[in-house]
Amino acid sequence: MNRTALFPGSFDPFTAGHLNILARALTMFDSVVVAIGINQDKVGFFTNPQKKDIIRQATAGMDRVSVIEYDGLTVDVCRELGIHHVVRGVRNMLDFENERAIADANRRMAPDIETIIIPTAQEFAHISSSAVRDIIRHHGDTSLFLPEGVRLPERRGL
Repeated sequence: MNRTALFPGSFDPFTAGHLNILARALTMFDSVVVAIGINQDKVGFFTNPQKKDIIRQATAGMDRVSVIEYDGLTVDVCRELGIHHVVRGVRNMLDFENERAIADANRRMAPDIETIIIPTAQEFAHISSSAVRDIIRHHGDTSLFLPEGVRLPERRGL
């Protein structure tokens, strides 16, 4: 039986911490679908095509990873793809409480879909996408926070 997990998020941008969670999820699942969620209430720092490119750079050589975009409820995309596991990463207890609340809501809507919460490795716990965006805005070096080999697209107006 092929066991696939969905790894949803905004990934704005995909960081070394995200890659750590993904690599660890691949030890538990045959494949992982990285799902870029579309939030109608937010304008992303990067466009979804740019996010996909960043994730593809980060996952080059990981043949059991695919990348999609989705709009709507995570449980709906899981049902559409026949996926029964959602992977979420946490950096600290605040993240954990938020992810637990989301997992509980998803379980109420879809009891057959289980959420697996993976704490990031300690060396990545300080990395957040919002911190990386702030470094980009101030023309800092993001290489310590992004997966090796990732080249960010040029941003106009920065």
